[in-house]
Amino acid sequence: MDVLRTATSALSAFDPETADNSREATLRKAVRLTSQVPMIVAAHSRLRAGEEPVAADQALGHAANLLWMLTARKPSADAAQLIDRDLILHAEHGSNASSFAARVVIGTEANLHAAIVAAIAALSGPAHGGAAEDVMKMAERIGDPSRAAGYVREKRKAGVAVTGFGHRVYRAEDPRARHMRAGVERLSEEMGEPKWFEILQAVVTAMAPYARHGVNVNVDFYSGVVYHLLGIKRDLFVPIFAIGRVPGWVVQVLEQLENNILLRPLTLYNGPDARAYVPLETR
Repeated sequence: MDVLRTATSALSAFDPETADNSREATLRKAVRLTSQVPMIVAAHSRLRAGEEPVAADQALGHAANLLWMLTARKPSADAAQLIDRDLILHAEHGSNASSFAARVVIGTEANLHAAIVAAIAALSGPAHGGAAEDVMKMAERIGDPSRAAGYVREKRKAGVAVTGFGHRVYRAEDPRARHMRAGVERLSEEMGEPKWFEILQAVVTAMAPYARHGVNVNVDFYSGVVYHLLGIKRDLFVPIFAIGRVPGWVVQVLEQLENNILLRPLTLYNGPDARAYVPLETR
């Protein structure tokens, strides 16, 4: 995420319309950024592994090209469709931390690249973007479906949240999750690793008693296993989240620009009462 943030910032020096915040120019920049961000992620992934970057294939769609540029292997139709669905589901989700960060920055009449860089910075924090990675770690820790119930009991007894459950917005199941479930099951079978889906479903079953308290599965519960099955490195999970979010962040920016105000929340002071100034040398 540090590389993605810095490289996206550098792109502003090369875009001929960086300073133009008109709707038309912003849309053109948005199209460029939507294609550039996955190229950055894929190229960096390969370079750090001592491999040559893979050029995009114009015969492939956006999601399929992401997998192609990462792995140098043409993805199956099912794999490409599942990643496409994942990117769509992550594209936009209200006033989350990264979307709000983008709005704050564009509200100052900064440029689109600055707003996207701020959004990437916000998403890099594990409290916002780290759930998919944590779910895969949990699945590996459980190791077998038969151990899921005991894992959940242990976590709940300790008062620790089970990763991939609960959402700040949804009290029922995250509606995005159902669109990933069947695809994960098919991909698990296709890749010869059905145990990961079986572990996830065992966790869902073990968590069922808590659903009435509003603790339900969310979209990140399935995303991490998708990325793992496709051979994507663990520290790329959040950058892939960012790839999906770029179009959503742009839409937030466009909406903010339509009726822009400087976002300046008020804060309430709760410190000590007024005090006399004491010169530094007498403190």
